[in-house]
Amino acid sequence: MSLTAGIVGLPNVGKSTLFNAITKKNILAANYPFATIDPNVGVVTVPDKRVEVLENMYLPNKTIPTTYEFTDIAGLVKGASNGEGLGNKFLSHIRQVDAIVEVVRCFDDENIIHVDGNVDPIRDIEVINVELVLSDLEIILARIGKIGKKAMTTKNKDDLKEIELLEKIKDALEKNIPVRKLELSDDEKKMISSFNLITLKPVIYALNVNENDVLGGNEYTKIAKEYANREGSEVVIICAKLESELSELDDDEKEAFLKDLGLEYSGLDLLIHSTYKLLGLATFFTVGSDEVRAWTFKKGMKAPECAGIIHSDFERGFIKAEVMSYNDLITAGNELKVRENGRVRIEGKEYLMQDGDICHFRFNV
Repeated sequence: MSLTAGIVGLPNVGKSTLFNAITKKNILAANYPFATIDPNVGVVTVPDKRVEVLENMYLPNKTIPTTYEFTDIAGLVKGASNGEGLGNKFLSHIRQVDAIVEVVRCFDDENIIHVDGNVDPIRDIEVINVELVLSDLEIILARIGKIGKKAMTTKNKDDLKEIELLEKIKDALEKNIPVRKLELSDDEKKMISSFNLITLKPVIYALNVNENDVLGGNEYTKIAKEYANREGSEVVIICAKLESELSELDDDEKEAFLKDLGLEYSGLDLLIHSTYKLLGLATFFTVGSDEVRAWTFKKGMKAPECAGIIHSDFERGFIKAEVMSYNDLITAGNELKVRENGRVRIEGKEYLMQDGDICHFRFNV
């Protein structure tokens, strides 16, 4: 399944440097606004030590880790909702992502110009958030204008319910409250799904610091964390420059470098896992001598839907799933012992898939 996290931020906050490190792509990174004009999409490997363990156990011909997409979106400036900078182009791109990684500059460097002249993470966060709120408000007001009179005239039940919801969202946005802060039911979310409201998307703040501050943060990260805590968003402290250097190393060199810095995980690994969690994603595995593969699925999906991620025929002709858990496999030592211990389960169409499930799907088309 294809889910995307969009990387956003003001110009010159380290957004494109971070994207380069994530995807190991050499996109344009320049010291002026709008260096990245079009969204750049990169497929990211989700670090998962379980894949390596399964590979060593099954010795397959090939191993495929699970992935998802990061999209680098052109830098936003104040007034984007009114067409400033790349304005509407930026906003149309960000509407297509599932979650937002907002890169916030938390470092001083006189050689890297700040678009507003000085470093102020809260101002930068609010510039972006206000533009996103204004953009959503424009869509909501347009929809109210389109169906408002009709709903009042015809008294159509569905139209009246939609108007009530739209008014609730309008009131929140006018108070600078993002839609994700409202407690919307599944039916309400479905009702507005076609609008792709930006402020409904979950957000994680990537606080970009200098190498010296990557362990403990600094005054900028402290106030940014306090802001994020108040709005219920997650933060990751990251040094984009350092991550860019790490991305050029092989795994052993990277591990040694991190150890020297006193870090267990790279900032990128933390960001990828945090974003994966933010999107409500989990992993199941298929294993064998031909292939060990990790698959991304959305928490709450049932066995047939997950089978469909592999191939639509698997879902259409789903009969049952043979399932064992990764933990049971590791405890037993091999698949044969898992079977001898009676820990392989046969699950039907209503089974809710769990992170770490190892599956063999049976189907008939």
